[in-house]
Amino acid sequence: MANLKKFTILHSNDMHGDFLAELKGGDGKLIGGLSLLSGYINKVRREEENVLYFISGDMVQGSLIDSEYKGISTMAIMNYLAPDAVALGNHEFDYGLPHLLFLEKVANFPIVNANLYVKGFNKRLMRPYVILQKAGFEILVTGIITEKVMDSIKGDSLIGSFVSLEEASAEVGKITNVYKNDDIDLTVLLTHIGYDSDVELAGMLKPEWGVDLIIGGHSHTVLEKPTEKNGTLITQAGVGTDQIGRFDIVVEDDTNSIVEYKWRLVSIDETIAEPDRDLEKYIRSFQEEVDHKYSSVLSRLAATHTHPSRLVETSLGDLFADAVAEVTESDVAFMASGSIRVKELGPVVTLKDFLACFPYNDTLTRYTVTGAQLRGIFSHIMRRENRNSEGECYQVSGAVRATYGEKEAKLLSLKMNGAEVRDDDRYTIVLQGYHARSSAAYLNITQGELTAIKAKVVSTSAQEVLEEWLRNHQNVGRTAKGRLTYA
Repeated sequence: MANLKKFTILHSNDMHGDFLAELKGGDGKLIGGLSLLSGYINKVRREEENVLYFISGDMVQGSLIDSEYKGISTMAIMNYLAPDAVALGNHEFDYGLPHLLFLEKVANFPIVNANLYVKGFNKRLMRPYVILQKAGFEILVTGIITEKVMDSIKGDSLIGSFVSLEEASAEVGKITNVYKNDDIDLTVLLTHIGYDSDVELAGMLKPEWGVDLIIGGHSHTVLEKPTEKNGTLITQAGVGTDQIGRFDIVVEDDTNSIVEYKWRLVSIDETIAEPDRDLEKYIRSFQEEVDHKYSSVLSRLAATHTHPSRLVETSLGDLFADAVAEVTESDVAFMASGSIRVKELGPVVTLKDFLACFPYNDTLTRYTVTGAQLRGIFSHIMRRENRNSEGECYQVSGAVRATYGEKEAKLLSLKMNGAEVRDDDRYTIVLQGYHARSSAAYLNITQGELTAIKAKVVSTSAQEVLEEWLRNHQNVGRTAKGRLTYA
């Protein structure tokens, strides 16, 4: 007779240091934050017999508490949540590879990745899998990351990887094949590659590998229900701590498969569970240190500036791009939309507000390019395929007026200071170091092409450039006014 067992799987992704609850809505209800999230997880663990909690990458980066302690605070706080397994996201590498290995030692939970290798030794960088024992069942959990989100470690010569989807799929096969003769009842793949890539990956997995669930991250996708592809259920839980994914599944050990499931996205608010007061107190201990150190007023803006989406021009993006273009004396400043980590800033801006908004302390390099190359860049970043939450979008400085034809799928017009850009003319552009290193993928221009005419590091700290500009420009403001237009 088949043995059936019910499991509850909770899952988060892209938490980005979203530690504290916020007041939202007309009724001023508390939403999100790790204290409420932990309260809900603890409640489910009390109510249900077999509970598992997974995180699919990007626990770190996005809050001042995280950046001030370089992720150590995040790992210590995550120990309170006690996830059963966690996958690497791209932002886990933000503080450097040696520091990531240190953070792994701080964690009381397994961090799994199957497809990152130490070059020359054919050794995996992280623990490739974990087998969890629950209610007499064995659950195999592994994780992958791919080239779309690996750019932060391209400069590290020690690390190699099998990072195309095809290669990552093969690595999953290696892990599962090791245990094909063992009684693995459930196989979970934690990914940080984006929803579209998850669906593509699921189509590459061999049925005999037995991958039951893909729990993803990176694209911040909110789903109404899991996607089923090639016998695998695929899901994701948006971004931050305002919600958590929940599977209630029944697993049969004879067939090692899910025979019944329900899934929902659970909103985290004060009506769903009592907050975890111990965790709240622990978080506040970090918060008080940060508040004391960074409470001084840096600037006052003319109005609240917003950045509601990475995919469109925003008033805050315009302001930052203009500041960088001015300081670096560049024709065009490309400010990565993803490096602006808040949805709004101001009108009063404390140093704490600014550092939480812009935590990346990267170089700024000015390059001279031709008009033809500049057109190629805008054609690449404005194409529809790039605006899918998995691409890399940019805010640009005020001299630019670019129009992209959606129907024609091409750049229709590119003007600088009102004049159409000419192919043979030369223009200066400024890029953050991370994006310059990944220029071929992100901007459709190679390193060789970027540096062929002239290149100069104009600042070793984009963060300091913006901080000083704001300090010396009071009551400034921008409104998003058609720098990037889609016809």
